[in-house]
Amino acid sequence: MSVTSGKTGASLTEEILNHLGLADKTAAWGTLGTLGTLRTFLSFSVDKDVQRLLRAIAGQGVDHNAIVDVLTNRSREQRQLISRAFQERTQQDLLKSLQAALSGNLERIVVALLHPAAHLDARELRTALKDSGSAEDVAMEILATRTPPQLQECLAVYRHDFKVEAEEDIKCATKGILRDLLLALAKGGRESYAGIIDYNLAEQDVQALKRAEGPSTEQTWVFILTQRNPEHLVRVLHQYQRSTGHELEKTIRDRFHGAAQVALLSLASVILNAALYFADKLHQALQETEPNYQVLMRILISRSETDLLSIRAEFKKKFGKSLYSSLQDTVKGDCRSALLALCRAEDL
Repeated sequence: MSVTSGKTGASLTEEILNHLGLADKTAAWGTLGTLGTLRTFLSFSVDKDVQRLLRAIAGQGVDHNAIVDVLTNRSREQRQLISRAFQERTQQDLLKSLQAALSGNLERIVVALLHPAAHLDARELRTALKDSGSAEDVAMEILATRTPPQLQECLAVYRHDFKVEAEEDIKCATKGILRDLLLALAKGGRESYAGIIDYNLAEQDVQALKRAEGPSTEQTWVFILTQRNPEHLVRVLHQYQRSTGHELEKTIRDRFHGAAQVALLSLASVILNAALYFADKLHQALQETEPNYQVLMRILISRSETDLLSIRAEFKKKFGKSLYSSLQDTVKGDCRSALLALCRAEDL
């Protein structure tokens, strides 16, 4: 039985997260795997899953429900095992077989679910850098929210699949402060947290940001926001707001413009509360005239084994309606069941 068919227990998500203080403290670089909606399936049988998928695509009519049920109830590692076993037993490629059987947004979700995470990120990053209107959004999301190992793997896949360094594409696709920000993030030079709070450095960074309000001081913002460790940056940004008496967002809006402003606002949001950052992006995707299915797919799939419970809690807290209900009310078509399955359940 699919986990997605019931809602019992999941309504306590927000209460539990608030009790633990996780809803407000989840960071993009936090502990992985503890707040995901999708866990390793304990009764996993690769043979049974292969047989079920075979029946789903070989019978009279494609069984969409069976495909969704298998792929959205298995971890990414388990899905890779299914894919390899399918190839061994049938001499057919599972991805190509499912692509031939499906179409539209459901096909796109299945493709994303069957690709390793680094391959999905590399493809999304490449698309963003080739689309001049999304570099400050999608590229910033991927480069700013992946852990250092995840980012290194993504960039390695990018280099292998597209025969070019991501940094070269960034240089060609962007300019100015946006380019500097993305290049700095892509280099992966952010300091690691050593468990020691450096109050002096925090105060130095606060003062440096306060002084960086005139021309030719943008690099101060780039350096501090892309090189300091996340725990240090949360302290710096909070101290900055207390010291200046206004929100950091106001300073960025007054100081920067265009794509640089968008990118810096996104980066600051990730630093302060990554779960809220993703909740805002999901809400925006659902508010468009036609839901932005690419954004919904990318976030729900990439965060399903990481922190989607925290994202759900932040969504409900800010917008007064659960993410699950919002998806139910807005998403149409054959991909609806897959997105709801990844979200998992209601938050009351």
